[in-house]
Amino acid sequence: MTAAEIYLKSKLDERQSSGIYRTLKSENELLDFCSNDYLGFARSAVLKNSIDQEIQNHPRSLNGSTGSRLLSGNLKYAEDLEKSIAAHHQYAAGLLFNSGYDANIGLLSSLAQRGDTIILDELIHASAIDGARLSYANRYSFKHNDIESLEAKLKLAKGNCYVVIESVYSMDGDTPPLLDILNITEKYGAHLIVDEAHAVGLYPKGLIADLGLQNRVFASLATFGKALGSHGAIVLGSDTLRQYLVNFARSFIYTTAASFHQLAAVKMAYQLLNGAEQEISTLKNNIKLFKEQISLESLYLLLNSDSPVQCIVLKSNNKARDMANILQNKGFDVRAILSPTVAAGTERVRICLHSFNTADEINKLATIINQFINV
Repeated sequence: MTAAEIYLKSKLDERQSSGIYRTLKSENELLDFCSNDYLGFARSAVLKNSIDQEIQNHPRSLNGSTGSRLLSGNLKYAEDLEKSIAAHHQYAAGLLFNSGYDANIGLLSSLAQRGDTIILDELIHASAIDGARLSYANRYSFKHNDIESLEAKLKLAKGNCYVVIESVYSMDGDTPPLLDILNITEKYGAHLIVDEAHAVGLYPKGLIADLGLQNRVFASLATFGKALGSHGAIVLGSDTLRQYLVNFARSFIYTTAASFHQLAAVKMAYQLLNGAEQEISTLKNNIKLFKEQISLESLYLLLNSDSPVQCIVLKSNNKARDMANILQNKGFDVRAILSPTVAAGTERVRICLHSFNTADEINKLATIINQFINV
């Protein structure tokens, strides 16, 4: 083995001995309480057929995009889609990225300059943290959803300041005090950026537009790989922001554009979302049902969330892994979220609810969780 391979092996051995070694798992036949497919769009025959029909309606479309959008890969179809999605979320403009990770990396790394400041909620997506690291800006984090902690960091800010939060947090499932955060950022002349990856679907236009705050938010991100059942993302904001990103966002400039098939899937998913009142209503009812079925003992360990993401915090990698294994053996696909993915002492089983989960499935799931907690 080379010196580099010896180092790699030693780091993998450390992970295995600590019980936090990651492996890929293939698809299974378990009941889905794990995926981000909140409205069932990823498995929707209606969506699949509409995508096929859209592709047939454009017989001259290519299999691949052939290059970056600044070279050969741009399509009027993509530009029209951006306008349509921006209008859906009630923003002036939007720019498509190939993934949510690319969107956060491109936005934050290009936006803040040396002498500027980025302030992130401590539980923000890893992609936002990485994007901030790639900038030359001063970086701070504030305690999760804590206004006093945020204000303390705002007092330290220099240059243009950007505060970055999520509207529904991916690992806790909770919602921040958006109005309070917006008011304090405006007090200090900062600009708010909101990642709506896990909000779109529960709130069809996103929580920001649902609350009528889009004109006070500098930028937001919507992703297509969760409730929309497809892939990609969009940064929403002003037309000036869009043009800036076209010129300076490296993850946009230096990557091959999305294929026509991917664009068609996103367009058809938004059309389906516009008529998904029943799926959204069922999802909300399933969230309510799950919380009602959790016992008082289990409720003590359940994080406060009205979103599809429901977490039982067990404060131990071993306990989280044990509960997940029991549920998987009973036919439920749930996953343990271990440190260091979450902070030590907050290890958990993360349960994702969907519109397609039945009441009987949810009741059985809650019963097994209650039995595990009460042992």
